Amino acid sequence: MNIPVRAAGQVRVGIAIEIPEPFSSELSAARAASGDALAATVPPHITLLGPTVLDLVDLPAARAQLRSAARSAAPFRVRLRGTATFRPVSPVVFVAVAQGIAECERLERAVRSGVLDQDLRFNYHPHVTIAHEVPDTDLDKAFDALADYEADFDVSCFWQYEHGDDGVWRPQVRFDLTGDGPVRAGRGLGGRASGWWHRRTGAR
Repeated sequence: MNIPVRAAGQVRVGIAIEIPEPFSSELSAARAASGDALAATVPPHITLLGPTVLDLVDLPAARAQLRSAARSAAPFRVRLRGTATFRPVSPVVFVAVAQGIAECERLERAVRSGVLDQDLRFNYHPHVTIAHEVPDTDLDKAFDALADYEADFDVSCFWQYEHGDDGVWRPQVRFDLTGDGPVRAGRGLGGRASGWWHRRTGAR
């Protein structure tokens, strides 16, 4: 995980969809089983905005932007199914989002605007990480272990998290999705450029 440096008078935030129980505990256990130390400090989630440093004076404007994004999006259904990987581009294995991709993409773009607008290192692709920067053999094991995994849940909100000095990401503010329809897509490619990730799902 790329963690930007935070100076005095700044806060490090992330915006994400929380994974509900019992799936959160299952996915956290899978990440711990891979040997990924971040299992203890990063709760399972679908990222909408990665680690970002803000001046404290900009935090109210950021939260106003997040409230606006939440008001323009309706609740939606997510289905997680099977595993995939970003290798060889990045040493990551994740559980794939099979339903709710478009909604996540649109919500991500609404979040990543205003004071939170920024360029992305990679095109956005919603997923739930279960192994990151561990040896290849452990990435392979994680890939196989949840190949048949499935989970369905409704998304009715997202959270602003804060990264503490102890390395733990903690939820700070909840933003309920109160729109009547899907959030409008803005500029950006979303997850359409998917040729560099590889998916595996179990036989059905």
